[in-house]
Amino acid sequence: MSIKEHGLLYWVVVGVLALLVASPFLSRVLVYPRTEFFTELWILDANHRAEKYSFNIVRNQNYTVYLGVGNHLGYCAYYMVQVKFRNQTQPAPTSFGPIESRLPSSLPSLFNMTVFVADEQVLEIPITFSFNYTWDEQFSKVELLGLRLNGVWLNISDCKLSWDADKQVFRGFLFFELWLYNADTNSFKYHGRFVGLWFNMTLSV
Repeated sequence: MSIKEHGLLYWVVVGVLALLVASPFLSRVLVYPRTEFFTELWILDANHRAEKYSFNIVRNQNYTVYLGVGNHLGYCAYYMVQVKFRNQTQPAPTSFGPIESRLPSSLPSLFNMTVFVADEQVLEIPITFSFNYTWDEQFSKVELLGLRLNGVWLNISDCKLSWDADKQVFRGFLFFELWLYNADTNSFKYHGRFVGLWFNMTLSV
């Protein structure tokens, strides 16, 4: 092997070693192209866990959950959360199919919350709520009077719960739809995501 070939081999070895040494540092500074853009939405219980959600609801008693929004869209997003409540027969948001094709519930929003969330950031919103309702044992129905959410009383008197023979409860569903601001239309569009909790409204004090 000639001196020139020895020199070339030497520099190849040096270059490989340099790359091996620098690779941990390069992995920190190199920016890889993102291939997925999405939003996360979740509910945690009062202990910030996905475990002990309240189910049996006592009239006028406060309960707390945490609503989380995680932005992975690649830009600072402007979201709106629509709070809704329904019984077993009222329309729910669609849960299947492509996210972009899913539809919100046709029920009117009871309360709206708007938030900005920076890219790759998470926002957690504490939600404290209570229900006022009457239980008509004779006609086997629960009549909702109001929902207090973060200190604001909301009228849900048009909602009545019938007996669920399968579950042996009067079930109501409190849910949160996520909407995303569209700058092209200057309006919010349903973002294909919702979370919620079913409650039993047969306990009273």
